Amino acid sequence: MNRIAVLLTLTVVAASSLSAEDSVRKALIRDVATVEGVRDNPVLGYGMVVGLKGTGDRQQTVFTTQTLANLLQRMGVQAPGATIRVNNVAAVFVTANLPPFARPGTRLDVTVSSVGDAKSLEGGLLLLTALYGADGRVYGAAQGPVTVGGYSAGGAGNSKQVNHPTVGRIPGGGLVERDSSFDLRRAERVALLLSESDFSTAEEVAAAINKEFGRTMASAVDGRRVEINAAATGAPDLPALLARVENLQVEVHRRARVVVNERTGTIVMGKDVRLGAVSILHGNFSIEIATVFTVSQPEGFSRGETAVVPQASVQAQETPARRIELTQGASVEQLVNGLQTIGATARDVIAILQAIKAAGALEADLEVI
Repeated sequence: MNRIAVLLTLTVVAASSLSAEDSVRKALIRDVATVEGVRDNPVLGYGMVVGLKGTGDRQQTVFTTQTLANLLQRMGVQAPGATIRVNNVAAVFVTANLPPFARPGTRLDVTVSSVGDAKSLEGGLLLLTALYGADGRVYGAAQGPVTVGGYSAGGAGNSKQVNHPTVGRIPGGGLVERDSSFDLRRAERVALLLSESDFSTAEEVAAAINKEFGRTMASAVDGRRVEINAAATGAPDLPALLARVENLQVEVHRRARVVVNERTGTIVMGKDVRLGAVSILHGNFSIEIATVFTVSQPEGFSRGETAVVPQASVQAQETPARRIELTQGASVEQLVNGLQTIGATARDVIAILQAIKAAGALEADLEVI
């Protein structure tokens, strides 16, 4: 039993005790907000990668043989699907993102991912594949050689794999075929969307824009959206207005946050995170059960049978409790450092932080990813 006793003698730190440097920072509007309507659009396609060196899908992958048979039929070749071998062919999904203001002819980087049981896409060539948007319309096409940042080799029980050879990329392999850009010329009002919802930051952005143009033309609609009356600015065009707005500097009020990843044991926290008065007792109970299989052999010339007999053993460990003390106004960083000095693992620290948050003594948002 690995038990860790932690006694914290802390007092609640009021928000006023934090310095302005800890809670407020300067940033450009372009770094904390985006223009509403100006965004990426995902596209998806289904295609085939050919030219593989025996690392493609096997014949049991039915949709690959059907796709190849349909493709050959469109080329004027009649080939029954049951007689096609697809070792050098792999069915793949092709994904890409249409950037803002993408026009026909714009090049895209596409990602190719195996759908069937192919071993590797190394050395393959993606055949012409249509890329569809969420509305079912074709917005682009992709074709070209696939680059894979790994490989898989071996056979007969001996193999070696580096990275992930069933996913590759084609730099510039996609081509935009349909215009999906946002027309700024028709917009009389434009809005900014903050990356993180915060009423104080939204008011700061609106105030900075009004001060820059010397009139009331921007207002915060909510904690994330700031609306700008483009007609009242007197700017010759909207791109010139947005370029001027994006370079304004504002004060950003960030929220105290602790992010933990239980799968990897990673903890990320801000320096302005503080703890309230709390006492913690954390312990892990460890039990190890091992099963050993022994063979019971009958005596010679007897009618007994050889049998496998399992023998289970149980072990438990217990260590004395250990204690640490923190001074008044301790931060989460000091708590983590103190726990690490007494041998607490990252997963122990994550469990303690979750318990502190549930008790209402963690003055920050706890996000588990």
